[in-house]
Amino acid sequence: MRGRAPTREGPRVNDDIRIPQIRLIGADGEQVGVVETKKAQEMAGEAELDLVEVAPNARPPVCRIMDYGKYRYEQSKKQKKSKQAGSQLKEIRMRVRISEHDFDFKVNHAEEFLKQRHKVRVAVMFSGRENAHRELGRDVLGRVAERLQEVGTPEGEPRNEGRAMAFIIAPK
Repeated sequence: MRGRAPTREGPRVNDDIRIPQIRLIGADGEQVGVVETKKAQEMAGEAELDLVEVAPNARPPVCRIMDYGKYRYEQSKKQKKSKQAGSQLKEIRMRVRISEHDFDFKVNHAEEFLKQRHKVRVAVMFSGRENAHRELGRDVLGRVAERLQEVGTPEGEPRNEGRAMAFIIAPK
């Protein structure tokens, strides 16, 4: 692919738009109509703004007069926020013989995580002779699922993972 100019990411701007006619949206968001591309570029230049192609697949393509730098900045902020808003996997660990108060405390934390749209991995840890009584761990996880059914739904059945038994609850 020698000799080919590098392709740019994002929409075409100003002189990159080489189509004879476009549908123009003004800086105030009002539709101007179908105009010559050169005229639209002149209008954008007079307003000291950029002509940005927002819908390249439309016929004729839709372009908008806007500040392209500001538009890119807002898009990057929006993208960062959506990445940040992506749910994380939080983990809550407990023992088979957990006290009622500790159980309530941990379940309340799990509920808060689910309200914040995070997935929660609930794990019951086994040690020594507790390993022979896996049904007790399953009972604890059942109680957790029952308490959190209003804010989350379990993803599958509890799985044995070495010295632990765990399952994941996703927010509703």
